[in-house]
Amino acid sequence: MLYDIRLHLHYDYAHAAGGGRHQVRVMPLTIGATQRVVAASLSFSPGPAERSDFNDFFGNSVTAIAFREAHDTLDIRMSARVSVARPEPGLDVSSDLPRLREEIGSVRSLAPSSPHHFLAASDHAGIDADITAYARESAAGSTFATAMDLCRRIQRDFTYDGDATTVQTRASDAFALRRGVCQDFSHIMIAGLRGLGIPAGYVSGFLRTIPPKGKPRLEGADAMHAWVKVWCGRDAGWQEFDPTNGMRASNDHITVAYGRDYSDVAPIVGVLKTTGGQVAEQAVDVIPVVLEKA
Repeated sequence: MLYDIRLHLHYDYAHAAGGGRHQVRVMPLTIGATQRVVAASLSFSPGPAERSDFNDFFGNSVTAIAFREAHDTLDIRMSARVSVARPEPGLDVSSDLPRLREEIGSVRSLAPSSPHHFLAASDHAGIDADITAYARESAAGSTFATAMDLCRRIQRDFTYDGDATTVQTRASDAFALRRGVCQDFSHIMIAGLRGLGIPAGYVSGFLRTIPPKGKPRLEGADAMHAWVKVWCGRDAGWQEFDPTNGMRASNDHITVAYGRDYSDVAPIVGVLKTTGGQVAEQAVDVIPVVLEKA
């Protein structure tokens, strides 16, 4: 699939900010043959006094910006054309849990994709006894089957509620509420799998939404999204699951960043010289591109 993606983040400050520094992670990644960025641009208004682009430890694209002049709004606009071609599902060659532990022990690499980085508790996805017990009900057979069953159960057992949680909510709190958003469901799945000794990480990106039959597509109505990557053993490698929708990640999932949890991949983090609060607005368009045949 080929997509044109547009993102607009708007921040309105209660009082003018005298300066600020931020790190922005909104640019899609090129990932081997699975995802390719054909073209992309990222702009800011007002323009920053400083800007630098780099890749973090996990290989995510990061833009660091700094402001010295007073400003009461910030607009971030990203546009990209991205090709996504996830491999078709094949036979389940993932390890069972006892063999998975042996294979993890045999991994000597600490490269960004090493499973060792995704086993321990992290800020938003701590090891929690109740979540581990919930996940253990899915532990049967292969690692892939365990992850897929847990993914589907979270989609079935939890209620999507955009008002129930915030970006600071931890997995244990969302689990107790039995409601939340994609970030929360991903953290719950990550915490549950890590409790079973299965490496799991956080994926941020975009998801194309399909309007109801007969209804027009609404501009800006697509979404930034979160899902989960799971290390299923030496042969199966990393597989991706979307617990919000109870499915494997598909060609409608466009990856922006990988991390241990949300804190590694937040779209924007930083500091401001200001007082009072701020209002944030987000608009996303994920538009399939149909190329005309010559």
